[in-house]
Amino acid sequence: MLSSIKRFLIGRPLKSTALGEQKLNKTKALAILSSDALSSVAYGPEQILLVLITVGAAAYWYSIPIAVGVLVLLLALILSYRQIIFSYPQGGGAYVVSKQNLGMYPGLVAGGSLLVDYILTVAVSVSAGTDAITSAFPELHAYNLPISIVLVLCLTVLNLRGVTESASVLAYPVYLFVLALVLMIGVGLFNITTGHVSPDLHTPIGTPVAGLSLFLLLRAFASGSSALTGVEAISNAIPNFKEPASHNAAKTLAAMGVLLAVLFSGIVFLAYYYGVNPSSEVTVVSQIAEQTFGRNGFYYFIQGTTALILILAANTGYSAFPLLAVNLAKDKFIPRMFTVRGDRLGYSNGIIILGFLSIVLLLAFEGKTEHLIPLYAVGVFIPFTLSQTGMMLKWLREKPKGWIAKLIINSTGAGISFIVTMIFFLTKFNQVWSVVVFLPLIIWIFIRIRKHYEAVADQLRITTCEPVKPIEGNIIIVPVAGITHVVENSLNYAKSLGAGQIIAVYVPFEREEEAAFEEKWNKWQPGVRLVTLHSPYRSILQPLTKFIDTVQRKAHESDYQVTVVIPQFIPKKGWHNFLHNQSSLLIRAHLLYRRDVIITTVPYHLKK
Repeated sequence: MLSSIKRFLIGRPLKSTALGEQKLNKTKALAILSSDALSSVAYGPEQILLVLITVGAAAYWYSIPIAVGVLVLLLALILSYRQIIFSYPQGGGAYVVSKQNLGMYPGLVAGGSLLVDYILTVAVSVSAGTDAITSAFPELHAYNLPISIVLVLCLTVLNLRGVTESASVLAYPVYLFVLALVLMIGVGLFNITTGHVSPDLHTPIGTPVAGLSLFLLLRAFASGSSALTGVEAISNAIPNFKEPASHNAAKTLAAMGVLLAVLFSGIVFLAYYYGVNPSSEVTVVSQIAEQTFGRNGFYYFIQGTTALILILAANTGYSAFPLLAVNLAKDKFIPRMFTVRGDRLGYSNGIIILGFLSIVLLLAFEGKTEHLIPLYAVGVFIPFTLSQTGMMLKWLREKPKGWIAKLIINSTGAGISFIVTMIFFLTKFNQVWSVVVFLPLIIWIFIRIRKHYEAVADQLRITTCEPVKPIEGNIIIVPVAGITHVVENSLNYAKSLGAGQIIAVYVPFEREEEAAFEEKWNKWQPGVRLVTLHSPYRSILQPLTKFIDTVQRKAHESDYQVTVVIPQFIPKKGWHNFLHNQSSLLIRAHLLYRRDVIITTVPYHLKK
């Protein structure tokens, strides 16, 4: 039944030879890997206004120069990540760049930040998309959190079906969103130039504003820079592109940069000219659309596509998180299960873990976008800073042709990214303090996992591990619960192992029961030694393990091996297992960690 449900949700398994068919062309890659960056224009401009409103609506004109600063940073990031794409075509982005140029610990800081950031990508995108839905339908506002969780589950299942399948679904909403916003910006600009929008709605550029400080402007700039989240995703996911992967990735990155610049600057300008005030109930894009078209079909088209791309922007996390996890797992910093491909050739474990942790975040922050965005932005700009600093050192060390221009690009990007990161920490420490706590914890976990893998490899290596002791004979212990076909099957298996002493162990709770069983056993299996261990406290495990330990100590002196053969019957139907005590499983789980004791389970399959 579970297998049928899995096939229905995920689809039939794909052969490994079909991996090439799961690669993305530029059109689909732009949809699946740029949705996060493009969707951030729906809340990036709003973050600028939320800071400026603290000194009054007269300060809104500052959103224009702040937007210009964000676009300069965008240009630096696009040019920088274009260089990373060609320098590190294996993917990994900021993690690989930082690790190879700055060292292991900066690499782990970048990798840990990005892992958390991709979890936040899913949480922020889904919660922002839900906000867009409830802006259009206010009666749903009370159900933000349940709607967000259901959407995460749907996206997780969609991505488990495979990269190309999710990209095919994503492409339409992303391009519809771009079309909707371009239409809105075009109509809005037309209305402004034809005089259909009153100039009294906004204060003229250059109007003096009392109480405005450089610190507040920097804070607004940092908040607006949240619109650049997701820019790094393409450099992380180069292996997902069709060949030539690097060239296709670079062209996709450039297309994303142009679209992001047009949409971001257009929304910032319309929000300023319309005099839009940010609200917790209605998004800035919703207000612009309503003032441009009114509450008609065009308005709902824009809100619908905005909600769709915000929700589906989470797919950037689903694309980049598993690939980053693969790079970390190959370096032994996280479990190796992240390198395993699932039935549909995607990295299923990474997808499932990402979905689960995103739901945990939504529950922790009650699905409120404004609480997640500062944490999200910090998680992006730390890797931005480290990756571009790493590229600076790479150019200084290698000095390839044209390295000075490349150095200037990366230096500009690194400097601005560092400033933005510091502003977030200084102005929103109460919202981003958890980064200071959890990032060192994540790095400590990475190091502990790496040490574990190194210790395991050292112990398993033939040339370094301790010599294996010779085995002179075998002592086979068979725990028995009665005289049944299950026990008979296990005894026959034990006898088939050849020379060795077989000991059947029975644990009775009553003395009368002990004597009666011994009498029956001697008639049934007179050739097999029976040991009874009376247990007045009704525990099977304690007397059994004590007996095994005693036998093992004596066997060790004679170079004998102790093997415990556990009888177990297997019901015909899975749900029948709930009707039985599963004592064999408990014994096996308890004995697995006993040193120098071999555990063997002998199944006996029931027919009805």
